[in-house]
Amino acid sequence: MKILIQNAEILDPQSPYHQKEKNVLINNGRIAEVGDKNYSADKVIKAEGMLLSPGWFDLGTFVGDPGLEHKEDLESVSKAAAAGGFTEIAVLPNTHPSVQSKNEVSYITRGNDTRLVEIHALAAVTRNNKGEELTEMIDLHEAGAIAFTDGLKPIWHTDILLKALQYLQKFNGLLIDHPEDIWLNMFGQMHEGVNSTMLGLKGMPRIAEDIMISRNLELLGYAGGRLHMARLSSGKAIDQIRTAKKKLNVTCDVAVYQPLLDDTLLADFDTNYKVNPPLREKSDNDALIKGLKDGTIDVICSGHVPHEDESKELEFDLADFGITSLQTFGANLVSLSKSVEWADLIEKITINPRKLLNLEIPAIEVEAKANLTLFDPNRTWVLDEKSNLSKSKNSPWYGKEVTGKVVAVFNNNKHRYED
Repeated sequence: MKILIQNAEILDPQSPYHQKEKNVLINNGRIAEVGDKNYSADKVIKAEGMLLSPGWFDLGTFVGDPGLEHKEDLESVSKAAAAGGFTEIAVLPNTHPSVQSKNEVSYITRGNDTRLVEIHALAAVTRNNKGEELTEMIDLHEAGAIAFTDGLKPIWHTDILLKALQYLQKFNGLLIDHPEDIWLNMFGQMHEGVNSTMLGLKGMPRIAEDIMISRNLELLGYAGGRLHMARLSSGKAIDQIRTAKKKLNVTCDVAVYQPLLDDTLLADFDTNYKVNPPLREKSDNDALIKGLKDGTIDVICSGHVPHEDESKELEFDLADFGITSLQTFGANLVSLSKSVEWADLIEKITINPRKLLNLEIPAIEVEAKANLTLFDPNRTWVLDEKSNLSKSKNSPWYGKEVTGKVVAVFNNNKHRYED
């Protein structure tokens, strides 16, 4: 089947067509033509004012499958990810059982050659993500795990983190950590500051993130290896990473919503704003924006952590942490684009995550496999019962009009198109 994308602005720093408006013809899952001609096709997508990029990649989606399928399963996350613009996602190992054997890796990755949204496994660093005993990471790597992390939990055990850095160097593996001092954050509900005091909620101080960043960087300098810090929120954390990048092999990411929201939004005790790391203050948001602009932050992730109503519609201190954010990812990018150039944003969700994981990077060029995302930054829509494809709806944008909609995704000779 031939599909013609007409007059889209191409955003692909690797491509000679970068930031140019072109027609792109897709034939049987490959890019057949790129140019100004009006190629004949079975389907024509009029894409004036839209952005065409390599397929978006999410570095760290939480899925409850296996064991917590009522929150999200592989089928539902695939639908939500495709609607959100992603052609590939890497899923966290915080399942029951944890992703810590070849069987779990195989369960997640089987069928990737024919999936519209390829699902990659991030395997556990420690058994059951408890931080106490290393998994067989070489075996997991050979089974197809693309990196190693305890996901939503920090690698709190200093010796475990040190040994993991050393162990992974045998195959140039990537270690991903969620930096958090669990003791300083114990019973914490939101960012520690004026607003937590006014609301009477136990705070989660910046220092709980900052000192773990400092510890991780010291250990990385001592042991060597490759370390990625996930879902940062603190201005000082970004400053530390910026300095460390001059001499260490360290990278980091931020959840797409983190620079856009702050702790004042919790004034009404809306549990949809309860996340970990917590929403912090405007000064931290400004620091994250600066980190996105100057390249300190390498990757933007969705921070997708879905929960059923029973885990969110509770008293604030009893509710679980997390936002379901795959489908609103593009709308959040539109908000970020007011401060950060589109070309930089796209690089952080297409090229950079795949480069970190040593995966093939899609390109917009003739004869290349069509792994593409077409995005309309001006289209408005509402995430509601009809449009929501996740099993969960714990989003602060649920029921609200947002701007920025994915029109189509292409991968593995499959596509999803929304007129």
